Amino acid sequence: MNSDQLKGTAKDVAGKVQRKTGEAVGSTKQQVKGAAKQAEGKAQKAAGDVREQIEDNDDDRVERDLDRNP
Repeated sequence: MNSDQLKGTAKDVAGKVQRKTGEAVGSTKQQVKGAAKQAEGKAQKAAGDVREQIEDNDDDRVERDLDRNP
């Protein structure tokens, strides 16, 4: 897990809490801010997922190259 995945998940959770709190107190402004933070967190986590997949693919390629050329 990389930093973008961690930070994205944290923003998503914080945004959900903010959105739900806004719902509980009847604050549309807080609901919107929370939803925006959730979206930002989901996007950051997705970027982290892509980065991790690329890194994993690079690691696999290096291992295959080492196996072929000891």
